[in-house]
Amino acid sequence: MRLKLIFIFILLVIITLLARVYFLSIKSNTYYEELSKRNYIKKVYDVPNRGIIKDRNGKALAMNKLGFSINLRPHLRSYKNKKKLDKLITLINKHFPEYDKEFLYKEYKKSDSPYKHDFVQVVDYIPYDKFFKKYTLFNSLDDIQIKSEVKRVYPYEENASHIIGYVGKASKLDIERNPFSKHSGIIGKIGLEKYYNNKLQGELGFKNIKVNALNKELEVLEEKKPSSDNDLTISIDIELQKYIQDNFPGKGGAVIVMDAQTGELLTAGSFPEFDNNIFVDGISTDEWDKMRNDFNHPFTNKLINGKYPPGSVIKMGVALAFLENGIKPSYTVFDTGAITLGKRNFRCWKTTGHGKVGFIKAIRESCDDFFYKGSLKIGINNISETLAKYGIGVKTGIDLDNEHYGTNPNKEWKQKRHNLPWYVGETVITSIGQGEMLTTPMQIARYTAFLASGKLPTPHFAKDSYVEPVEIPYDKKHLELIRKGMYEVNNHKNGTLYRYSRNSIVTMAGKTGTAQVVAIPQSEKKRMKESELEYYHRSHAWITAYGPYKADKKYVVTVIVEHGGHGGSAAGLLVKNIYKKLYEFGYIKDPN
Repeated sequence: MRLKLIFIFILLVIITLLARVYFLSIKSNTYYEELSKRNYIKKVYDVPNRGIIKDRNGKALAMNKLGFSINLRPHLRSYKNKKKLDKLITLINKHFPEYDKEFLYKEYKKSDSPYKHDFVQVVDYIPYDKFFKKYTLFNSLDDIQIKSEVKRVYPYEENASHIIGYVGKASKLDIERNPFSKHSGIIGKIGLEKYYNNKLQGELGFKNIKVNALNKELEVLEEKKPSSDNDLTISIDIELQKYIQDNFPGKGGAVIVMDAQTGELLTAGSFPEFDNNIFVDGISTDEWDKMRNDFNHPFTNKLINGKYPPGSVIKMGVALAFLENGIKPSYTVFDTGAITLGKRNFRCWKTTGHGKVGFIKAIRESCDDFFYKGSLKIGINNISETLAKYGIGVKTGIDLDNEHYGTNPNKEWKQKRHNLPWYVGETVITSIGQGEMLTTPMQIARYTAFLASGKLPTPHFAKDSYVEPVEIPYDKKHLELIRKGMYEVNNHKNGTLYRYSRNSIVTMAGKTGTAQVVAIPQSEKKRMKESELEYYHRSHAWITAYGPYKADKKYVVTVIVEHGGHGGSAAGLLVKNIYKKLYEFGYIKDPN
């Protein structure tokens, strides 16, 4: 028995030794072979040029400007090489004094290490025209490497800045989410630059290069070219965008021009705009503070993030809710100027009243009393449900990040949000677009497109983002009644837009709205002068319209002028002239 145990022990020792020999000679060979490859094969990535963003007519809205970077040989901080480093930094500072020596030393020290074999970048970009005369001098020095670089440029500056967006230096978080940005150093931060970042950045190329122990390149073993088809063409017409930018009548607000059938956006402006170029290299503290403290909020993309009470522009949707929930097209009220609920009076904007009012007159003359009384018949839940079908309180699906929902209130919403019951007075004020209801300009434009076309399109800038419009069941007679009211807003002598749209080249149908400012944020109120407080308490002015009225191809124009007062006086002329431009530019063939 003892002898057997000895034999078993010896056998186990032999098996263990054989396994170890097998591992060292066979299995680990692959591992050490891979390490060996890493020692003599260097992978160099080739970053493609970021794609150009072009408008519908091929004009560049975001492009790349050629320049050069200055890179120094690594390991020059040692005592032996310090004089050489000092000489190189002095040379750069002499020819480009905007880069002081302290900055250059700091940039070199930040990236240099004993393990680094690539040249160290100390200047990331100098424009081509500025550097070209010095190119021969710098390129002749062995310890300096000059590389061609590109810088993102926005030639139209403030025009469509919220839509186009901008690129910035990639953060650690950006690199974690998108490893490509480690090589490019930049990434889209907002707007289309962000939404279509993967398309615009393209795909990396690379070279597998055989090197010796001194990192000298011997042979290219494998190569893949970077992608070149990275451009993005969008639906914006930058000339129309410029016209609107130059003629927008207020300090803040938004303008949208959209194809009512497809949702294609011809212009989309959020005001005030800003110059995207200031963000490419990094904005200064002073510039940042100035823009951040602007009461008109230039950083907010008001097209999809600005949330406003819709005021009277919501009345067409509320009228459809009446019709869809049992109120007959022949329904009328007698408006005396106000109704009383409990201890509170709810006034019509016309204090003497509109007299007998039906659907068409209610829309044409924006009679509040008609909507007060109709809303009490069907209730808030029916109104909310109908408006949701037309995109109110729902994201539009536009190809931009961080779109807001807005608020389409009802009993359940209030219970969840405030843990309070719904009161009948809230139904009344919601029916005219006040109270808790909040919409974005893009939602109002989309909803207007439904009124024009009978379908709910998805607003978009890139053709790849086109989605078939949503089919919504509706009674044609009901929608025609609403359209007739909108037509008379512009074309009847008592219409709220008649004064501003008469003699228009293009026949329009539309609606004005005035939305009260509920409150000014306390943080801003403390910093405002008395005259500013008076201005920022003024109501917002809305107009939403479509035209030509009879033509198959229709365009929606939606405008909000912050603190503009009445929609017609604030933006009526602008809307009329936008349709004139659409006709002049050839988008509208038949103006009727």
